Amino acid sequence: MYSDIPKIRQEANRLAAKTLDIHANAIFLVPAKNADLNALPYGKEIAQRLKRAGHKLDSSKPFVTDLPNPNATRVAIAGIDPASSAFELLTLARQLVAAHKAQKPGSIAVACFGLKPKDAERACEAVLAAILAANFSLPDYKSKPEKPAKLREIHIYGHVAPDDYARTIAEAKGNNLARYLTALPPNELTPGNYRRRVEKLAREYGWKTEFLDIRKLKTRGAGAFLAVAQGSPEPDAGILRLCYAPKKKSSKSALALVGKGICFDTGGTNLKPARHMHGMHEDMEGSAVALGTLLALTELKVDFPIDAWLALAQNHIGPKAYKQNDVVKAANGKTIEVMHTDAEGRMVLADTLYFASREKPKLIVDFATLTGACVGALSTRMSGTLTNREKLVPVLIEAGNASGERVWPFPLPKDYEDALKSDIADIKQCTLDNDADHILAATFLKKFLVNDPDWVHVDLSAGNHKGGLAHIPTDTTGFGVRFTLNLLMDQKVLS
Repeated sequence: MYSDIPKIRQEANRLAAKTLDIHANAIFLVPAKNADLNALPYGKEIAQRLKRAGHKLDSSKPFVTDLPNPNATRVAIAGIDPASSAFELLTLARQLVAAHKAQKPGSIAVACFGLKPKDAERACEAVLAAILAANFSLPDYKSKPEKPAKLREIHIYGHVAPDDYARTIAEAKGNNLARYLTALPPNELTPGNYRRRVEKLAREYGWKTEFLDIRKLKTRGAGAFLAVAQGSPEPDAGILRLCYAPKKKSSKSALALVGKGICFDTGGTNLKPARHMHGMHEDMEGSAVALGTLLALTELKVDFPIDAWLALAQNHIGPKAYKQNDVVKAANGKTIEVMHTDAEGRMVLADTLYFASREKPKLIVDFATLTGACVGALSTRMSGTLTNREKLVPVLIEAGNASGERVWPFPLPKDYEDALKSDIADIKQCTLDNDADHILAATFLKKFLVNDPDWVHVDLSAGNHKGGLAHIPTDTTGFGVRFTLNLLMDQKVLS
């Protein structure tokens, strides 16, 4: 499924016409300026067609043509601008790959011509990421599903990656897993079924597991989580903890990944209207991204320990559902005045963050499709981040820009706490206004951290984007895996 990766073959030599004739599908990557098209296989023909079409290689869109060779090879050609951002390059790569979708190729050639080594490296990686995303099928329940053609081989010419694209492959596996789980219908991915799926995966990857079920959460006083879970007809909610340990004993700082796993969100007694309830099976995407990130890091055999905490529940309506003006006590002893039952994500995360931070990780990264306010601020083109460390603000921006999964940090000023003051409890869950709710949600969550870890909260406003985003061709984006790997491995925030 998510781990079904085509064979990747690399050759330092340029693609010759004789070799191209073997392929039915190819992607050509050339400089956006001063490209020597005559040096390409069938270059004169391609140059003439480009001229007739009035297409410029510095365009943000590729040029697509079928060559006059025995295989009628379809070629998608794009000019690579060294100044392009990672997001722009990944978007171009998605378009290059989409040009071949209708033909359902069994293999595809990716060829560099005249690119500087660094430009070839970036361009090939982006195209490979786009191919691996497009080659993955999301759940399909049609009675007569269209049989997807699976790509068997990817041939890369003119550039060789010394690591054989290990990180790109790991990121793709993590993203594919996140997208697949997120796209599952809510009657298929209940909290209980979700847990069983993940526990099976844990056995494959050697992760230790611990499940805090309703009974254990009651013992631990996790009243914030239980308030949300109490409306469910099935007592299958709980917090699933997954533990990765490097093979060699490590003294390196520990990472905690936390994910909101609301498998369906009705809004509770503050019921959502149909337009806003549709798609709420994706309200567990934060947990899927945390899981996908754990999988990617495991594939890369990182040398630091990781705990992933998945808060699995549903926000149901019913006679036992929690309601406005309830006062509940969280696991850290704080009392919470419930203001709106559709602010359930911060409730389940509150107790989960408390349990995660009690283990004293150096860094906690949590993921959640948390607020409409963040979508209002950024649209679905990028996600919001908030942190308790001002020094991390430029680091988060750089990780987003470098990965192509763009984020924008919001502030966490202390005076925002005033809006969450309650007359009858320690803190309000939220306000009844929508003003800066993404900031207020993070302000609330911060109150449940102990031991002062570095903390990054990712509000996944880009978890679903119509038509796809960057290299991802589906509306469900699985946003966050690529960003987090950049944060950890390039920005080195655990160092």
